[in-house]
Amino acid sequence: MADLIVKAAVKDALDDMNVASDFYDALDDEVRDLLDDAARRAKENDRKTVQPRDL
Repeated sequence: MADLIVKAAVKDALDDMNVASDFYDALDDEVRDLLDDAARRAKENDRKTVQPRDL
C-alpha cells in the first residue's frame, strides 16, 4: 500500500515532539479509514465527488 501521509510534514506539524517510527503507520491507517468512510458517504448520496461534509 502506498503511504498517504508525508512523514516530514507530520514531523514538522508536531514541532519539537519526537515521533515513534510506528506512529506513521498508525496515522496512515487512520487516514485511510477516514478516506474510505468519506468515499462510502459520497456513494450513499449518489455522488462521485467526495466533499468536506463527507468527513
